[in-house]
Amino acid sequence: MRILVTGITGQVGGALLSCLEGTGTILAADRKILDLTKPLSIPGVLDRLRPDVIVNPAAYTAVDKAEDERELATCVNGTAPGVIAHWAATRAVPLIHFSTDYVFSGLGERAWSEDDEPHPLGVYGATKLAGENAVRAAGGYFLIVRTSWVYAAHGKNFLRTIGRLAREREELRIIADQIGAPTSAALIADALTTIVAGGVENLRMWCTQAEGLVHLAASGETSWHGFACAIVDGLRSRGPQLTVQRVIPIRSDEYPTRAKRPHNSRLDLKRLQKVFGITPQHWKSALAPELDRLAQEVL
Repeated sequence: MRILVTGITGQVGGALLSCLEGTGTILAADRKILDLTKPLSIPGVLDRLRPDVIVNPAAYTAVDKAEDERELATCVNGTAPGVIAHWAATRAVPLIHFSTDYVFSGLGERAWSEDDEPHPLGVYGATKLAGENAVRAAGGYFLIVRTSWVYAAHGKNFLRTIGRLAREREELRIIADQIGAPTSAALIADALTTIVAGGVENLRMWCTQAEGLVHLAASGETSWHGFACAIVDGLRSRGPQLTVQRVIPIRSDEYPTRAKRPHNSRLDLKRLQKVFGITPQHWKSALAPELDRLAQEVL
């Protein structure tokens, strides 16, 4: 298999590169090779690369900036995935495209299933939903993978931010009324590798069985405050000297942001288990190796 992975400088794309090694020939595409801000250039690039499978975690992910950069976010998250999907559909190339819990309204306390009606709160979620719809409209063999609260020991994310602030400040004030499952990029990459390693024919079959959509996140749930406490406690137990003394829970309205965040980011994982036989780790278990890596970096 020739497996094209986009967004390789991102958290998920980077994790996929090392995980997928051995499953086929990896075609690693950064922005210089495949520029999603220039959709018209995409078919020609794909013609040259000739992938048998496409995995597309590349996205515009600046949630707040998207409110002011709707056109750019729409191009990267909506238009470009549609172009990729059309190229893939005309050649029966399976496409795995990543999406987000931000396509939902965040209301209620029940985990969102794949059959629930999307209702994004802001531009970022709306553009990701547009990408989902463009991939569906192209037809062919596709699997849209919605995930949430992604982090890793590298890159720019909540884990690293809390790790830095815990060394700089005595007090952290963290939102406690948004609930989800912190999901490591490594957990996502492991699950995707299991899916892709089955080969092209199995992947086509699974795309059909999953109706082109599956939710993938760690099991369990917590708040951002609970996640922050786990990070602080985990780092402290691994040796780094931390300044922080208090991690205080606050409401979302005490920390206003340009874009509204969903209060409920729980994702139902039953289809992931039924179709692919994958039961993800609990978020605390998946956090441990990332804390190991981060602790080694800051010691």
